[in-house]
Amino acid sequence: MGRVEGADPRRYHRRQLLLGLLGLAVTAAYLAAVLLAGLAPQVDALARRLAGALPWRVAIVALAVGGLHWLLTLPLAWLRGYWLPRQYGLLHQPLGAWLGDRAKAALIGGLLGLLSLEVVYALLASTPWWWLWAALALVALELAVTVVFPVWLLPLFYRLTPLADDDLRRALLALAERAGTPALGVWVADQSRKSRTANAAVAGLGGTRRILLFDTLLARFRPDEIEAVLAHELAHRVHHDHWRALGVQALVTLAALRITDGLLRAGVPLWGLNGPADPAGVPWLAAIGLGLGLLATPAVNAFSRRLERQADDFALALTRDIDGFVGAMRRLAELNLAEPDPHPLKEFLLYSHPSVGRRIARARARG
Repeated sequence: MGRVEGADPRRYHRRQLLLGLLGLAVTAAYLAAVLLAGLAPQVDALARRLAGALPWRVAIVALAVGGLHWLLTLPLAWLRGYWLPRQYGLLHQPLGAWLGDRAKAALIGGLLGLLSLEVVYALLASTPWWWLWAALALVALELAVTVVFPVWLLPLFYRLTPLADDDLRRALLALAERAGTPALGVWVADQSRKSRTANAAVAGLGGTRRILLFDTLLARFRPDEIEAVLAHELAHRVHHDHWRALGVQALVTLAALRITDGLLRAGVPLWGLNGPADPAGVPWLAAIGLGLGLLATPAVNAFSRRLERQADDFALALTRDIDGFVGAMRRLAELNLAEPDPHPLKEFLLYSHPSVGRRIARARARG
């Protein structure tokens, strides 16, 4: 299964970063090649002959461009998502099962991406205010996915069973009640058949809200440490962090689409398109999205780290157990092979959570 004991988190994350940067470079080079070679207009010409309606043209071009990119980057995805984690003892899922999960994730992500693209192009073809309506539609789609995730999507990847430990279940549900965010129950996901990594979550909204625990968390953590992890997740619900994050995401999406509108129009003569709503511009739209996403990532991550710090503070106030929190952070870092003290610039650019070292130091400072 590869190295487990004594694995160097810094080396692991350095290799992950290098593979991630390589994947980014491959994607940028691929999009540039597709644009320069005029591949998308050729596919769109074929699509017009097969089915002239705009939705079919968008789908055919998107599937051709996206499918080729998926195949091109699959070896890197295997290296980064399968081979390297196995070398460091993080993953023990068989290759066939891993590929099955990848295929399911690609199908779900592809369908959602295609739906988003169809909405964007339908609006592009009908109104100059497309970027405003598209932003609203994309935010609504994200909210819908959040609601159905624990009920329909999560069971596609995990077997979920009710927590059998009655004492722990009552303690966790009581913790949720004290936090002011009651849950339907506590379910356990069989993460151990895939990986040693551990985590917990409070998934769903309203009537679908439920506590989810990885079975690896139950096997390796003390009850007070499990409560510390859950208290952090409950804090996100108490603080309405999903809505705050959704609001920030909506603003970022709105700004990005407004900029995209100008760049799409600038690309019409550059790539020989028949207007911004020409499906042959799909790779240009993807390139714009890639660039704007990279620019927005540090700011979005900084906001996310702020929410995580607030959630840590809430968890400590709710449990009044610094030792339990620190123990949980250390065990999470060990099992997930987290880099305890990354370079500040790396943390600023790439981390959506504060580093484990900073979280522990902040908790101890409260004591």
